[in-house]
Amino acid sequence: MAQKSYRQAINEALHAEMARDPNVILMGEDLTGGAGGSGVQDAWGGPFGVTRGLLGAYGPERVRDTPISEAAFIGAAAGAALTGLRPVAEIMFIDFLGVCFDQIMNQAAKFRYMFGGRARTPLVIRATYGAGTRAGSQHTQALHPILTHIPGLKVVMPSTPYDAKGLLIQAIRDDDPVMFLEHKMLYDMVGEVPDRSYTIPFAEARVVRDGKDVLLIGLGRMAHIAEAAAEELARNGISACVIDPRTTSPLDVETLVEFAEKIGRVVIVDEANPRCSVAADISAILCEQCFDALKGPIRMVTAPHTPVPYAPNLEDAYIPSAARVVEAAQSLLRTR
Repeated sequence: MAQKSYRQAINEALHAEMARDPNVILMGEDLTGGAGGSGVQDAWGGPFGVTRGLLGAYGPERVRDTPISEAAFIGAAAGAALTGLRPVAEIMFIDFLGVCFDQIMNQAAKFRYMFGGRARTPLVIRATYGAGTRAGSQHTQALHPILTHIPGLKVVMPSTPYDAKGLLIQAIRDDDPVMFLEHKMLYDMVGEVPDRSYTIPFAEARVVRDGKDVLLIGLGRMAHIAEAAAEELARNGISACVIDPRTTSPLDVETLVEFAEKIGRVVIVDEANPRCSVAADISAILCEQCFDALKGPIRMVTAPHTPVPYAPNLEDAYIPSAARVVEAAQSLLRTR
């Protein structure tokens, strides 16, 4: 199986679905070089080079640079989805969600419900998230809890190149609006990815590694932090199971409950701020459904309840680390 980057896997998924279905179109800022600009077309491929090469293959009618107005092009994408197209719109940074929140929360997420199930909205909104790139508080947040809270949206957080391709193809083929969140620090990650098209169902968590002493649940990039912690714990004779939920809405509650009941000790790792986070949500679900099986309190390892710092040393301290996960796991094992 070929080794491909996270960035390349997403590009392949877009290529495959645009070739398969002429209704799939792309919309966003700087996808080809800038709307109305005089520069070389296809020079950018989006701010992270993900859509490079698609303009030449599918033309400007299907790969559309938009004005710098998320409210305008996300609204246009939602409307296009209602007419039978399958738009994949790109928000450069999830932090710009506030500019187009009405179009997502009050419109796209509610079309199916408000029109009695007769309206399909096959819309994918890709957005980057996460700290680590020294981009400051306004380009670095992890806002997946806000999106997970909204009924009518599906929220996807792939952590590997393999998952990125399969989950994006699944998202494009879905008839409901999907928020597809890509961590900026994963774009250069390399892993095995098939050349063929394939899908990964939503609400199907990935068991990264099995274990018997403590369960580590890592969201998005935090699955890798949890895995690094599990390796450190293993060097100290502690067997840690690691699960990546893959999607936060729908959430694979069945798998999480099954492993929490079997192991009894749980640490949840989430880059979002702690209040009303997905970590807090999963903790509440597990406490409600398998409280008697727990051998200690559920630990959450999250970012602090502050904006993301710009200073490199503070940003590094802000991001949940493997050392903090190890400490949380070891504290649970000391609980009687």
